[in-house]
Amino acid sequence: MSAPVAFGMIFQTAYFLVDLYFVAGLGDTAIAGVTAAGNVNFLLFALTQVLGVGTVALISHAVGRKDQPEANLIFNQSLLLSAVFGVITLILGYGLAGVYLRAVAADAETVRAGTVYLYWFIPGLALQFAMVAMGSALRGTGIVKPTMVAQIVTVVMNIVLAPVLIAGWGTHYPMGVAGAGLASTLSILAAVIILGLYFARLEKYVAFHREQWRPRLASWKRIFAIGLPSGGEFLLMFVFLAIVYWCIRDFGPEAQAGYGIGSRIMQAVFLPAMAISFAAGPIAGQNFGARKPERVRETFYKAATFSSILMALLSLLAHVKPEWMVGGFSNDPRVLEIAVTFFKIMSWNFVTQGLVFTCSSMFQGLGDTRPALISSGTRIVTFALPAIWMSQQKDWFQLNHIWYLSLAAFMLQAVISIWLLHRQFDRRLGPLEARAATATA
Repeated sequence: MSAPVAFGMIFQTAYFLVDLYFVAGLGDTAIAGVTAAGNVNFLLFALTQVLGVGTVALISHAVGRKDQPEANLIFNQSLLLSAVFGVITLILGYGLAGVYLRAVAADAETVRAGTVYLYWFIPGLALQFAMVAMGSALRGTGIVKPTMVAQIVTVVMNIVLAPVLIAGWGTHYPMGVAGAGLASTLSILAAVIILGLYFARLEKYVAFHREQWRPRLASWKRIFAIGLPSGGEFLLMFVFLAIVYWCIRDFGPEAQAGYGIGSRIMQAVFLPAMAISFAAGPIAGQNFGARKPERVRETFYKAATFSSILMALLSLLAHVKPEWMVGGFSNDPRVLEIAVTFFKIMSWNFVTQGLVFTCSSMFQGLGDTRPALISSGTRIVTFALPAIWMSQQKDWFQLNHIWYLSLAAFMLQAVISIWLLHRQFDRRLGPLEARAATATA
């Protein structure tokens, strides 16, 4: 499952990098504004995780039990929730976009660029809920290729539209950062249409059933019980990034642009570990539903091993030649210097971040995502308070202090995640293993 997931995610990341490349031609304030606005994605991911993780876990458990009616009910209820979340996103997005950017941006021009970008991108953010509901249902049944195809189409459209809408290629009407937002929205709309056609014409195990679109509060409660803690993880990531932008705002838009470039590239580097974890979650969930605890444990150990090897190789490359990865996104030497330094320091964190992803996917497969939220909470606590305090020490505070503090907080999170996962294994798999041993005896 990891290979098509990774392939689709690579294209999905290219989607962001294409935007970043053309926006970079508009100047440092445009980069800073769009990357700061892009952090709203993590707030959206918090809501999509509530929907997606709950859907994947419950459908994978139903598949393991061979309970198709239950899988269909969960899928159709997740579609209904996606419509509710989409409306909420539109209302809150247009109401609060300017408030958020004024709080974190370095200057008025950065605020303006970020606000314009968001206004054109918010419809796309709302559409993502439908895409997540359909993609999560497929992943819960072990099918990932249709989602990959939709992601590829999304990226190809974005690659075609970005230079046309941002830079005015062929039209001689450059929209700037507004074009970046519009290109993303149109690309996401295409992906939603493709997945909708797939479900309407080809998918057999889970399908659209209008009679199941009436609210079933019991199903919503089950989805939220699993999804809310996982959504809380991404909400904390949004808070984490907002704190970073707030702490470094006094260093100017160059610092925020450098951090924005470095963090976007780092997200691309995490793709192999994320792809493995995305595959491990439903595999673990299906085996947990089928009462095969030994396979759940094996899924974790294999996923952790593969992830660690891949991330170690990428960490070595990022530490030795970071300029290979972050160069080309800005012509400003100061911006590139900040991006390279950030990337080189954070490269020590790649393996531990891969382990965090793997642990989080296993929590999802087991149907209890609260431990993942706890480990993310420890990272925020250990990072936020010292970072805010240091940023007020004007006589000695430097950007590198934030990067090193972030590195330490992520490493602590990895240790806590692994410890919590072993506790979860003992609590949820132990009784199954004991019953199997008794039956064997």
